Amino acid sequence: MGGWTLRPLAYANNRRLSGGTRRFVYSVLSGYNIYCHRIQQMDAGSEGAIMVSMMTSLNGEWNLQKSGSREIIPATVPGCVHSDLLAAKKIDDPFVGDNEEKLRWIYKESWIYSREFEVDRGSLNCDRLLLCCDGLDTVAKIYINGKLLAETDNMFRKWEFDVKGVVQPGKNEIRLRFDSPLDYIQGKQKVRKIDYPYAPYQVPSGSLIRKEPCSFGWDWAPCLATCGIWKPICLLAFNTARLGEIMILQDHTSQKNVKLKINVGVEKISSAKLSIRATLAFNGTTVCRELQPVNGNRGEISIDVKNPQLWWPRNMGRQNLYELAVEIFDERGEAIDCKRFRIGLRTLSLIREKDRWGESFYFQVNGVPFFAKGANWIPADAIATRQTPEKYRQLLSSAAEANMNMIRVWGGGFYESDIFYDLCDELGLCVWQDFMFACAPYPLEDKEFVKNAMIEMEQNVSRLRNHACIALWCGNNEIESCGYAAEKADSGHMSLKLYRLFFEKMIPDMLAKLAPQHSYLSGSPYKEAGKHYNPDVWTDNQGRGDAHIWSVWHGRKPFEFYRTCEHRFASEFGFQSFPEPATVSTFTKPTERNITSYVMEHHQRSGIGNTVIMQYMLDWFRMPKDFNSTLWASQILQSLAMKYACEHWRRLMPRSMGALIWQLNDTWPGASWSGIDYFGQWKAMHFSARRFFAPLMVSAVEDLKSGKVQPHVTCDLLEPLKCKLLWKLTNLEGKLLRKGQQYVLAKAGKDTPAAELNFKSELEKNGPRNMLLWLELSGKGQPVSENLVLFARPKHLELPDPQISFNVRATENCGFLVTVESQKPALWVWLEIVGMHLKCSDNFINLEPGKPVQITVSPSKPMKIGQFVRKLKVRSLFNTY
Repeated sequence: MGGWTLRPLAYANNRRLSGGTRRFVYSVLSGYNIYCHRIQQMDAGSEGAIMVSMMTSLNGEWNLQKSGSREIIPATVPGCVHSDLLAAKKIDDPFVGDNEEKLRWIYKESWIYSREFEVDRGSLNCDRLLLCCDGLDTVAKIYINGKLLAETDNMFRKWEFDVKGVVQPGKNEIRLRFDSPLDYIQGKQKVRKIDYPYAPYQVPSGSLIRKEPCSFGWDWAPCLATCGIWKPICLLAFNTARLGEIMILQDHTSQKNVKLKINVGVEKISSAKLSIRATLAFNGTTVCRELQPVNGNRGEISIDVKNPQLWWPRNMGRQNLYELAVEIFDERGEAIDCKRFRIGLRTLSLIREKDRWGESFYFQVNGVPFFAKGANWIPADAIATRQTPEKYRQLLSSAAEANMNMIRVWGGGFYESDIFYDLCDELGLCVWQDFMFACAPYPLEDKEFVKNAMIEMEQNVSRLRNHACIALWCGNNEIESCGYAAEKADSGHMSLKLYRLFFEKMIPDMLAKLAPQHSYLSGSPYKEAGKHYNPDVWTDNQGRGDAHIWSVWHGRKPFEFYRTCEHRFASEFGFQSFPEPATVSTFTKPTERNITSYVMEHHQRSGIGNTVIMQYMLDWFRMPKDFNSTLWASQILQSLAMKYACEHWRRLMPRSMGALIWQLNDTWPGASWSGIDYFGQWKAMHFSARRFFAPLMVSAVEDLKSGKVQPHVTCDLLEPLKCKLLWKLTNLEGKLLRKGQQYVLAKAGKDTPAAELNFKSELEKNGPRNMLLWLELSGKGQPVSENLVLFARPKHLELPDPQISFNVRATENCGFLVTVESQKPALWVWLEIVGMHLKCSDNFINLEPGKPVQITVSPSKPMKIGQFVRKLKVRSLFNTY
């Protein structure tokens, strides 16, 4: 949940009640889901008034102490030890240099959060008084007024405790002691030893604790395991009843209407007769309203939505969202609790059926199959409590702007905040949601561990199931494919029998009850239920399931290897790059700006990372001339790898129906597989993704032996479209060798090969190292996609100086419009200002001579136009060597 606010109703609605009461409403703001509770608050001296519910927020100022220390450090809740120590200037920034190494003492200590709070008699007189903790990270003992109230051991759960009889009128004290996660793990190791391969920077055996796995370090993440009250905390007092979990089921049998079945849980603490009401609105206009009695602890309401406005993923239609309010009323007709949701009317499921290639693996929305284009999401900050709604919006909007329609929430992080899923609803980003189990054996023989994990999953499924964006629940990431499930359990393996029981029986049974209309996959990569995955072969699974394709990168295969892959769905694949110089400057000193320096290698968490980048660099490009050129060239290299992969799989539709790049974002600044760096800067790959994920895309496959080029038009539109394909063959000087055009009927949801082009004679005359093929696709008279075909690797092209020029015009909001053109072909042209982040409407473009391109630019700091022109640099591949 998000923050709590207490607000009076509009003055005109405040009416005096018998006994001198006034009516108020408070709202729990949870992204766009709002939970409202009715308060009847007594005026001073009044008698006989009944308070239905009251909330006391415990967010805000707290005290922090290291166990055994008398020093009191100011703290903020929600928060964590790392954010509080940083705010108090007790530690250096762990993202700078190698400071992270010096801060590992933090997770070896225990920490205490404390504060005082007031409780009034009105709250104490309520039937129920609860301490509500939306998130405690992780191993905590809770004390109120010096007495132990409860112990917790799961970061991913919401906790509620009855404190009636524990708190007292007036001043109280609450204290939470968070034990060291390392101590907890070591204690569990004495009972069930788990030891599996881990990197030197990782805390071993993190799977023994229900805590964010990557906080212990990963091959792209620092080790910043922390603790604290990481989500809101409050006291909740209420009488009579409150709403429990709500499940909304949709029946789309008829095309003219959608039937909603709203199942409502009610927590009753009296014998009063209650009723529930559901109100559905669209764009502020009430569509329908139904009232039904509560039977026992349940209520059910059916709503018939006529002329439904459906929700669609990005670029397939509108993201229509209805507003649903569910209220509960007491015997007097007073509303005592309310929950509000935004819901999308749609069907969305994973389709796995036998077909001519084996078994399908594609997503279908409202009866329409679609190609899933997207990326894997990791926690957006290694200090998770620093994440803001603004950063969520910036990152997810960037995904949508790159024509992505799916985000996979990877299973080594945490279940994201409500605002994340609200934004995905709004932006049309379908969510593949992993449960939080990744790349490790888990102690499934421990019944308490399993019970704890099941409650965690039940809570999060109940919280997220009504979001339009949820497309799939997935049991785990790479446990089976990494070989962590075996016939016999030992220190490095979990029992395959228990693995199957947990991931193939218990979790789907739970989902059948709590989210019966959702699809489920036991693990990713997936082959077939009940059949043990061969951990030695990651790319043999081309007939069914999803695949994690790491033969490029880990297997050192060439980029062309992707064109041999015919997998049904690629849910992981990727290639690394360095962040841009302005980002690198935030964590390095000038003397450290060499990719082999200690700090640069410290911020590279893949043991093979920098070596692999440079190996592929030498395969494809000339050796960059300096450090900054190396950083930029690595991004061009990464974009080229992902272009090979994604264009190929889109051409394979409908055999291949998904490409989710590893990874979208970063958790700290450093080299990684991300398309967007820690500061939100788009790398070359993300600009390229907007082109190779475009709804209409032109691409081509060249065959040097035959001299032929096969153009393709790939269409994700719901209707066919007649397109015009222009092509132009030039040499490296830009001299025209041949040109032509053809019309192509782009079939809806399919790839359409265009007429083949034969350049055998031109290749014989000019050679493959002196030719470029420019492609431009137009639809409805407007250019919609461009591409460039090379006949040789870029390192072998004798590119002339492209003689790039530009002019600048100031725009609104301190931005600039830059018009760029060249006299000769310019490949991978980008704009930069040394030491400053820029937000560009486009970048890393290919410039055809005499064809100017306009790019809007917003610097991270305000600049006058003269200063901007002096500092702006426009470079291309030619300038990297």
